[in-house]
Amino acid sequence: MANYILLMTLTREGQEAVLANPDYVAQAGTDIQMPDVTNLGLYGVLGPYDFIGIIQAPDNDTAARYSIRLGVHAGAHVTTLPAVPLALLHDRSEDEAEPWLTGATPPRAEMPGVP
Repeated sequence: MANYILLMTLTREGQEAVLANPDYVAQAGTDIQMPDVTNLGLYGVLGPYDFIGIIQAPDNDTAARYSIRLGVHAGAHVTTLPAVPLALLHDRSEDEAEPWLTGATPPRAEMPGVP
């Protein structure tokens, strides 16, 4: 399974829906049922995007289908980025790396070396 980052910017309709129901985007994510996709997190953010989601999917095609469905359902423009685990950028086996560096587990709230 690969990890993907979904950068979301609400459309006008999406903004109105979130004003009426703050859980709107979270509900949209749970309403989309794709058996091969796992939601790892959803975050409201400041800056050019309104929300960032993290999912696991078996391949780019599946992630793209999920992204399109989420965008339509949540009223958002979605940019989907494949996330490459840091451990794959180094000359070491996955057995030698921390699990969160391999993408095998989501990052912990407190990571070594990060204040």
